[in-house]
Amino acid sequence: MAKIADKVLSIINPSIKDLGYELLGIEYVPSGKHSILRLYIDSEDGIGVDDCEIVSRQVSAIMDVEDPITGQYNLEVSSPGIERPLFVVAHYMRFLGHDVRLRTFRPIEGRRNFTGAIGSVSEKSNSLELVTELGPVTLDLDLIEKANLVAHF
Repeated sequence: MAKIADKVLSIINPSIKDLGYELLGIEYVPSGKHSILRLYIDSEDGIGVDDCEIVSRQVSAIMDVEDPITGQYNLEVSSPGIERPLFVVAHYMRFLGHDVRLRTFRPIEGRRNFTGAIGSVSEKSNSLELVTELGPVTLDLDLIEKANLVAHF
């Protein structure tokens, strides 16, 4: 799945940048004819429905020509929202000290789901320290399947 997302990212990211948006990340959820290609975009002015529509039209045209995904899928373009997904080391660094909920590809210390504050991030070792209620846990960023900020109300 990550390979498809990486391939799509390299194809569409230049056009999204040219439109004035930042492509935060891509999620590809294969499920036969109900597969989903979800793009998260952002800009300094925030994201509205019109922004999502503009990016969706541009990306649809590119995907029709390049055709990097075999089979059917639904394209979704979204703002990051209040529980913003985190994809790359720069995202984790930006939200140092914030609470996150994440899932790993395989169990670490017997678990795949973790919630805690981002204590530190190391670009050099490509890892983060998550301060959980059970104590600190060091995680390799390549092992994180999905991560989102936790909204507090």
